[in-house]
Amino acid sequence: MSTMHPDARRIRITACPDKDAIIEVDGHDVASAVEAYRITQTVDEGPEVTLYVQQDWKGMEFKGLAEVFVEPADVRHVVMGFLDAVDWQKLDEAVLARGDLDGKPGELTRGLLAQLREWAAGA
Repeated sequence: MSTMHPDARRIRITACPDKDAIIEVDGHDVASAVEAYRITQTVDEGPEVTLYVQQDWKGMEFKGLAEVFVEPADVRHVVMGFLDAVDWQKLDEAVLARGDLDGKPGELTRGLLAQLREWAAGA
C-alpha cells in the first residue's frame, strides 16, 4: 500500500441481504446518510466509489484511492442500469407470453411496463 495517493481514504462497505449495510469512510460510519452506492473500476485505474447521500446531508466530500465521491441521491442511475441489463429478446418473449394481454389499445405497452415492474420487484 505504499503507492497510495496522499489523499486516499479507507472505505469499508459490507452489505448482506438480511442486515443493514456497514459503510465507513476512514472509520467513520456514514451508512445512515447513504441511500445508494456504486463501485466501479477499469483495467487501467483503481477502484472508484460513489456514495449517493440524502439530499439534506451536510457531510464532507471524501476523495482518494479508491476515490470516494459523495453526491445527492438520484435513482436515475439505478433505473438506467436496470434498463441497460434487460435482454430485449427475453422481454419480448415474456410480454407476448403474458396472460393479461387483452387486445385493447396499448396492450403491449401495458404488458411491457407490467413485465418490467415484475422483474424490478424480483418476480
